[in-house]
Amino acid sequence: MDNIIITGGAGFIGSHLVRRLVKKYPDYNIINLDKLTYAGNLDNVKDVEHKPNYSFIKADIVDFDIIYEIFKKYNPIAIFHLAAESHVDRSIVNPMEFVYTNVIGTVNLLNAAKAVWGEDFQNRRFIHVSTDEVYGSLGEMGYFTEETPYSPRSPYSASKASSDHFVMAYYHTYGLPTMITNCSNNYGPNQYPEKLLPVIINNIYHEKPLPVYGQGINVRDWLYVEDHCEALELVWQKGMIGESYNIGGNNEWRNIDLVRLICDIMDKKLNRPVGYSEKLITFVKDRPGHDLRYAIDSKKISNELGWKPRTDFKEGLSKTIDWYLERM
Repeated sequence: MDNIIITGGAGFIGSHLVRRLVKKYPDYNIINLDKLTYAGNLDNVKDVEHKPNYSFIKADIVDFDIIYEIFKKYNPIAIFHLAAESHVDRSIVNPMEFVYTNVIGTVNLLNAAKAVWGEDFQNRRFIHVSTDEVYGSLGEMGYFTEETPYSPRSPYSASKASSDHFVMAYYHTYGLPTMITNCSNNYGPNQYPEKLLPVIINNIYHEKPLPVYGQGINVRDWLYVEDHCEALELVWQKGMIGESYNIGGNNEWRNIDLVRLICDIMDKKLNRPVGYSEKLITFVKDRPGHDLRYAIDSKKISNELGWKPRTDFKEGLSKTIDWYLERM
């Protein structure tokens, strides 16, 4: 069978993509390549671990020799590159870790693909999954498009911006069949507990303070993880080589309003009095370089590939909360 490698396939978004492709494409061998850091968990793909078209390889993308041997053995027709350090707060404390994984790791993958594929790029694809944070911060108006200049403002977003530039450079210099996707904030099951939604859900359940940076006025565009994976699949199947695609949820929320919404939903699910959980909201010192607003214009992927987010936000949020409550 033809092989597809998904880096970071034990993580949040990667595990959803692994499960989607394993179930939908039985004639492809889906290889989950993951270092299994703190954010990687093979329980995320437990329901497909015994499928005949699934396999797992523990490897660090920073180790080129190992990556090259894996690529040489499997000669993948497609690479979905999701492995990354992704938590802004951690990048502020330890930026070098983000440089190694997000920049050096990405270049290692590009070099391995280039070496193994040679000049035979027919039907090959390298899909690099990035973030809207590379564009910087928006004011109250406007949206990020594929033409928005990069302006990263944290070590995390700077490392992702650098990796994006290398991906495009390998397309222009070597003709490597690359594509880039830049997505907005994802939410859904399996997300590591350090992120905003899992933190708020967990703390509400345990009646702990709900930390909100600054005054909670920072705005984010929220995208259900399954909708994101459908977009990635479409980019692989129909996307144009050398192009970038913005993937957004058309769903902007101020952090404080989102936290209040989660409080309302959970009070109902936990049979608590109206407004009970909202009293737990605690404003904390804002983090350095905290971007005010992200908002994505998804017209390109909508018009060219026919993708639109399917999941109603409150429905997706309710499903996400239920998933976490079942595991409390």
